[in-house]
Amino acid sequence: MPLKYKKSNQHSGKMTEAIYLEVTEMAETAHKAKRRVSVFRMLKHLGVSRSGYHAWLKRVPSNTEKGRKAVKAKIQDIYDEPKQNYGAPKITKELRKSGEIISKRTVGKYMKQMGIKAQWVKPWTITTKDSDFSSELKNILDEQFNPERPNAVWCSDITYIWTIDGFVYLTSIMDLYSRKIIAWTLSKTLEVSCVIETIKKAKARRNIDKPLILHSDRGSQYVSKEYKHVTATMQCSYSKKAYPWDNVCIESFHSLIKREWLNRFKIRDYDHAYRLIFEYLEAFYNTKRIHSHCDYMSPNDYEELYRRLPQDELQLAG
Repeated sequence: MPLKYKKSNQHSGKMTEAIYLEVTEMAETAHKAKRRVSVFRMLKHLGVSRSGYHAWLKRVPSNTEKGRKAVKAKIQDIYDEPKQNYGAPKITKELRKSGEIISKRTVGKYMKQMGIKAQWVKPWTITTKDSDFSSELKNILDEQFNPERPNAVWCSDITYIWTIDGFVYLTSIMDLYSRKIIAWTLSKTLEVSCVIETIKKAKARRNIDKPLILHSDRGSQYVSKEYKHVTATMQCSYSKKAYPWDNVCIESFHSLIKREWLNRFKIRDYDHAYRLIFEYLEAFYNTKRIHSHCDYMSPNDYEELYRRLPQDELQLAG
């Protein structure tokens, strides 16, 4: 079957590098497939001279081109390491940490040329049923999402995760200071015991000797007697009815874990879902994934900086 090409409007011998690369790659592909193809017939069809093509094959890459390729290699490494989730802003930050002087626009252009991009953000919708305790449930947090210390404000939510074996449910608690997930539980039901277990895990792992607000939606699990008992030493705050933006940080996290990780897999059952969530949270999100809120540090590193800062200040004062 004859090969079909679109003729270029360029003059003979002055084709772009992309066309030269295309000719070379197609010739190599044909060779591997043991098909005969005439490179020079392609060149003639495209209006490119033999001498121009041979000159291109023998040319030595310029320093600019070498530098561009080196940066693209770094971009690919940074993109691959965090499970291919970073877009141009985060990759730019990581490049600058390594000493590269580069703009976000340039990184975005290179990523487009390389055919890579961050995972698409799928809009999330409201799934929680309200509990009808409107007059009793107060919004203490009032969308103040940037506390000055860890363990000042936690937020919690439950999300559905589809598996072939049926839905499972992820309950998470986030510390708003660092956006760290400090406790999580995966369950096969929506019973209140799953929320209680998650809160007990969080209390066991964190120092809550200072006042603490725990914010959630108005789901039945979060207004139960068991919930009120386990949070007796905390200030319970609740989102307004059918208004998820009051709890947007944890809602966004649940969208994030699905977009960046879970949606890539055909999850078989509870055990498969548990392994995937554990890998994302414990080996990536809390420990490695940089966050714009954390000045492009991981939640763990951001909290560690908070813990070190008072000691550093005391040493400087001495």
